[in-house]
Amino acid sequence: MSADENRNEQVEEELKQAAEESVSEPDEAEQAEEAAEDGKAPQDEAGALQAQVQELKDQVLRTQAEMQNVRRRAEIDVEKAHKFALEKFVKELLPVVDSLEKAVESTEGQEAEGQVVASIREGVEMTLNLLLGGMKKFKVEQLNPVGEPFDPQRHVALSMVPAPDAEPNSVVAVIQKGYTLNERLVRPAMVVVAKAEDAPKIDEQA
Repeated sequence: MSADENRNEQVEEELKQAAEESVSEPDEAEQAEEAAEDGKAPQDEAGALQAQVQELKDQVLRTQAEMQNVRRRAEIDVEKAHKFALEKFVKELLPVVDSLEKAVESTEGQEAEGQVVASIREGVEMTLNLLLGGMKKFKVEQLNPVGEPFDPQRHVALSMVPAPDAEPNSVVAVIQKGYTLNERLVRPAMVVVAKAEDAPKIDEQA
């Protein structure tokens, strides 16, 4: 082999090595980029997981708050059911009380007519007192607002009459007593209200 041929082979070898190095350099760059992307992926995934955990915590807190509200409403409903379970029963008893009161009123002023009338009156009064006492044990209170200011939330005015000796807009007579159960109105009192002398005439049709 001549010197020229040796020189040519060396040049070719050098060219091949240079070509191989130039090819390997981009591969190393790609590997570096891939490594960088691989490093970013776990960070992005961790951030997404943290956001998801926070959202789940918020949902748990909202659920707990809703459960507390439901429990509180249920307790209130049960309390009301216990307090006002007797309301219908009380309404059924009120006509009995009214009848006994009318019986007592009908015997007023007739004691002189005989012992029989006095005995009947005494018996009816005892029965009425027993009934009212038993109702009071269950938080049933009677409304007899004579002399009190008229309260449209608890009284029904059947009429207004001049009453010089009474305060205007006060109750001067009770036609039918009212009742409450645990301070909640069961039946309003039917009343007559005092009218001021200079008060304008009320249209009862209104």
